[in-house]
Amino acid sequence: MKILVTEKISEKGLMVLQESGAQVDVKIKPPREELLSIIPEYDAIVVRSYTKVDEEFFHHAKKLKVVGRAGNGVDNIHMPSATQHGVIVVNTPDANSVSAAELTIGHMLAASRKIPQAHQAMKNRHWDNHGFIGTELYKKKLGIVGLGRIGVLVATRMQAFEMEVVAYDPYIADSRFEKFGVEKKETLEALIKEVDYLTVHTPKTKETIGMIDKNELALAKKGLRVINCARGGIINEEALAWAIEEGIVSTAGIDVLKDEPQTTSPLFDVDNVILTPHIGAGTVEAQDKVGVGIAHEVLGALRGEVVTNAVNMPTLMKKELDQVRSSMKLGEILGKFYYQMNKEPVDRLEIIYSGETAQMETQMITLAVLKGLMEPVVQEKVNYVNAGLMAKNRGIEVIESKRSDNEHYLNFIQLKIHAKDKCYTIGGTVFGKKELRIAEVNGFVFDVIPTTYMLVAENIDQPGMIGKIGTSLGEHQINIATMQVSRNVQGEKAMMVLSIDSEPSEGDLSNIEEVPGILKVQLVRV
Repeated sequence: MKILVTEKISEKGLMVLQESGAQVDVKIKPPREELLSIIPEYDAIVVRSYTKVDEEFFHHAKKLKVVGRAGNGVDNIHMPSATQHGVIVVNTPDANSVSAAELTIGHMLAASRKIPQAHQAMKNRHWDNHGFIGTELYKKKLGIVGLGRIGVLVATRMQAFEMEVVAYDPYIADSRFEKFGVEKKETLEALIKEVDYLTVHTPKTKETIGMIDKNELALAKKGLRVINCARGGIINEEALAWAIEEGIVSTAGIDVLKDEPQTTSPLFDVDNVILTPHIGAGTVEAQDKVGVGIAHEVLGALRGEVVTNAVNMPTLMKKELDQVRSSMKLGEILGKFYYQMNKEPVDRLEIIYSGETAQMETQMITLAVLKGLMEPVVQEKVNYVNAGLMAKNRGIEVIESKRSDNEHYLNFIQLKIHAKDKCYTIGGTVFGKKELRIAEVNGFVFDVIPTTYMLVAENIDQPGMIGKIGTSLGEHQINIATMQVSRNVQGEKAMMVLSIDSEPSEGDLSNIEEVPGILKVQLVRV
């Protein structure tokens, strides 16, 4: 095997590659023309964020089996092309968790004790130990937004400081809060109102960008200290600057900015802000973990082994799993429905396989369901290997059951998703080998072919509802491809599932929901 390394990784990582017996060539940031001319020779490539692994690249990479991204994101890798060419993409999402957590704590201490300001005064030959009065972390209340792996590391470490730790994360089950001794807050506003320190550890998504803005900061107790070592833009920088100037926030520690590496943020001009240039992963240990981790992932993929951090896994599909491909696709679609229609964290997931599906290798179908369930709410790229671990880490109990037959279908998959005291259900079937159908949503029966954009609308069962929603969609220039209506009891509640040609805006959905008789409208993307 021949492996090309085009960006710097640790010496320990290189050693792992070299000791495998593979030919390892290190060519740091080669010119584009040279890269495209030599890549046909290689079975694997290791990159970071500089090398562009795009469609043109994959067209030249005739022998390539795996791309190793030494780090977390894969923005520089064109994933559809990788999948099309049968190339596994692996990365190292957990390598910098401890380093990021420790930097967060470092910012908390620096913001509490004015360490950078005191240091600068001393460097300026100015001794004044009365001008740097700080505050203790002891017995203070720490609010964590996002109780994923880094959030948990911060929580457990700060409990050793005897801080009281509370957290907000709508996608984490109650059991995880209980496991780590963290009090759960149901809303972000409730958390911000009562904490002395606020730190964010969420992925950067459409939902989290700007989630902490002027309105949220205005709720805080005077003297709040704010830390962001997660992603730039989660905290609105203009709002944070305003809160500091108003005396609401006393100090802030910021490692990430919205427009980095630009230095245009208003935080550069505000006192009492400690800024670092995105150094969360900047430790020897983290870099060694990245280098060694990506080396093992690449070598494992080349040997055809199951790898734990595969971003896509087309080459891992075995011949004997061909019969479950359509069921895996159906399972993933069913899983995607929940968090696009509900916000309650999942406590328990029951997957019931009936008929022919019960005779299949259902483990891979279950992983496909979990992949679909997790994708809307996690930062990392979910795959069939890590989906089960992600569910476990979020406190989701997964139960499989099998029934030999089904009253209505030759094969059937039903999900029962339990969240607090509610149970959400969705089921589907496969006609022939590839014709997928959504057959049931919360007890309402359908025969819907899944499409990219679907609206699920709940309404009062009364005359004229189909015309009303059709008219409303037409007014917003949204074309309906198909529509199905289902009810259980005449005159009570009914449900429509509509396949539409384009994605409606939030405003469109709000307007549709205001139609008399419409109870709820949700967009589902699959």
